[in-house]
Amino acid sequence: MTPIALTIAGSDSSGGAGIQADLKTFAALGVHGGSVLTALTAQNTQGVTGIHDVPPGFIAAQIDAVFADLHVGAVKIGMVSGAAAIEVVGAGLARHQAKNVVLDPVMVATSGAALLATEAIDKLRRDLIPRALVVTPNLPEAAALTGATIARNEHEMEIQAREILALGARTVLIKGGHAEGAESVDLLIGQGDVLRLSAARVSSRNTHGSGCTLSSAVAAGLAKGLPLHDAVRAAKAYVTTAIAAADHLNVGQGPGPLHHFHQFWNMS
Repeated sequence: MTPIALTIAGSDSSGGAGIQADLKTFAALGVHGGSVLTALTAQNTQGVTGIHDVPPGFIAAQIDAVFADLHVGAVKIGMVSGAAAIEVVGAGLARHQAKNVVLDPVMVATSGAALLATEAIDKLRRDLIPRALVVTPNLPEAAALTGATIARNEHEMEIQAREILALGARTVLIKGGHAEGAESVDLLIGQGDVLRLSAARVSSRNTHGSGCTLSSAVAAGLAKGLPLHDAVRAAKAYVTTAIAAADHLNVGQGPGPLHHFHQFWNMS
């Protein structure tokens, strides 16, 4: 059977993040991608200039249409900008007994634009985190979810991850890409041991959509039947090489996208 993953997220008109990054990642990793759009954004590599939310009823209609026909092996959730969207997404996941849910708690774009209303953070905690197999916050997102300052080291990362676990998630992949140092360290934390995932930090400004790409790569692995630890390891490796290859692209005047198809394109 063809592995299928579904992304529930916003659209990035410049093609670097959101739905577009998710579908590129699914395709690059051999997974068919379905999509549910929660918002349209007017953005490019230099910033977000507008957001148009999709009506909640139509978000629900998209979810129902996909699950009525496709055998969805994993679901990645990205930008859900308001409380009403979060509510219908949570209800849709419950209605269709969605499995292998990967929640990327998108709050702020790379450019600094807010992508989640402040008043909706509590709704995210209550309605979506408890439905997630894995939540994938970066350091600022983990701090916002826990009401803490941004973690300065792996010990503080683990503390915040465990606070997110207490909200009902089964596992948390807290990402250290915003930290400094020669290594980029992520921690996968569940009820057992901590899995430390380290890679050499790649020097590139072209990291737009890296969080979207990592979470969708995890979902792709789960859709193919990989155990969570293996899916996370494969996703970390994929994102690292996609960032390393990003400077072969020349897209836009600001921070550009990852090279999602680096293993297929001739980069000579």
